[in-house]
Amino acid sequence: MEKTAIPPWTPTGVLPPVNDADPVGPDRSPYQVSLVDIVLRFATSRERRQILDGLLRFRRELHSTGLVEGFQWIDGSFLEAVETLERRAPKDVDVVTFVEPPADFAISDRVKAILNHDSVKRHYFVDHYFVELTLPSKNLVEQSTYWSSLWSHRRSMQWKGFLQINLDPSEDVAAAKNLEEAGNVETAE
Repeated sequence: MEKTAIPPWTPTGVLPPVNDADPVGPDRSPYQVSLVDIVLRFATSRERRQILDGLLRFRRELHSTGLVEGFQWIDGSFLEAVETLERRAPKDVDVVTFVEPPADFAISDRVKAILNHDSVKRHYFVDHYFVELTLPSKNLVEQSTYWSSLWSHRRSMQWKGFLQINLDPSEDVAAAKNLEEAGNVETAE
């Protein structure tokens, strides 16, 4: 599937779960977008830029351990108009990394650090979970179904969409540059 633009928020402040013009078509959540698109769309406040910076730093850690094959689902209040909906800034971004570890992958201290959920959330503002793409088919389907169904709704049961980005590091430098420029625009105003 090719990358699409991030759809605008619905009147209720969430990403639409499907394209209203073609509700059974392939243009639906998770929307496959670029990392740069996420930065350009969501780097709208100091808090959001801090979270995006944490996401980019966390991705660098993943990449430094050899984890570069796969994709990430992005969700949470970070993708919502939470400033309007709940009168607050987002606190973190929710991420599930679907990863195919390299054949020579080993659990080092560095890997243990990125597997520590609470530490990752504290240091990178990323509420992070892993799903190995090498799981047996049944387990992979169960994990995918779990995360898709969990992230397709707000806690209020409102249906909503989420995003998918490639884990490959090829867009990270451009995304970081755009994030830096977004921060410079605010300080120049």
